[in-house]
Amino acid sequence: MTEPARLSVPPPGPQPDESAPLAGLTRQQRLEYLRRRMAAVPSRGETADGRESRDGDRVLPVPGPLSALLPRGGLARGSVVSISGATSLLLGLLASVTADGGHAAVIGCPRLGLLAATEMGAELRRLAFVPNPGPDPVEVAAVLLDGMDLVVLGLGGVSVPPSRARAVVARARSKQSTLIVTDGDWGGAEVRLEARVRGYDGVGRGADAGRGRLRSVRLAVRAQGRSFQTRTACLDVRSTQGRVEWVPEAVAFAPEAAVR
Repeated sequence: MTEPARLSVPPPGPQPDESAPLAGLTRQQRLEYLRRRMAAVPSRGETADGRESRDGDRVLPVPGPLSALLPRGGLARGSVVSISGATSLLLGLLASVTADGGHAAVIGCPRLGLLAATEMGAELRRLAFVPNPGPDPVEVAAVLLDGMDLVVLGLGGVSVPPSRARAVVARARSKQSTLIVTDGDWGGAEVRLEARVRGYDGVGRGADAGRGRLRSVRLAVRAQGRSFQTRTACLDVRSTQGRVEWVPEAVAFAPEAAVR
């Protein structure tokens, strides 16, 4: 399996250690290193081999059944999206963007299941992974918005002040990158996606409870936004011949509905 790029900052000195975390450097050292690494990333709209990609429009792709939840059928470039709940939702978004030729970065999510992302179709060579972003992950995300189509920021349970959030939103809009925030509070997100597990298929019941190979996860997903009516979808995330497929059950407009 192809390994994702790991954007870790080496300590100062003539012999950098590529495994060193960002936490050991000053603010200026972190910024300088990230900008050097960003220069090696192909420009948006261009794949790693120099061909034009298919992301010429202003929307990033999502797994098929999720497109009905979003007004434009995908994640709008230059927007901020908040995600909570089942990790399958985040993995599916990363898979869709990178499989379509886009580049993504994941910041502060060291336990993210890269194998599961690969099974969903993610291209790991287009994924930069920053598991240890240091004391200011928001700053790292702001830098990576310069060259990535999608940036995922794990907040570690913290709340980002509105003034700081507005500055990063303005940067995402100017760079036409999409920022996904998770595991924390980010006021002012244009879209909020919440996923809850409704059940599993494949594990045994009765005397065989807990045994067997998991074949699918049933999810309920809710989308809320400033400019559209709340929508919910029920779907299955199924494993089929080593690949993961998203199979819709139903989509509903439910202004007051909660995902259960």
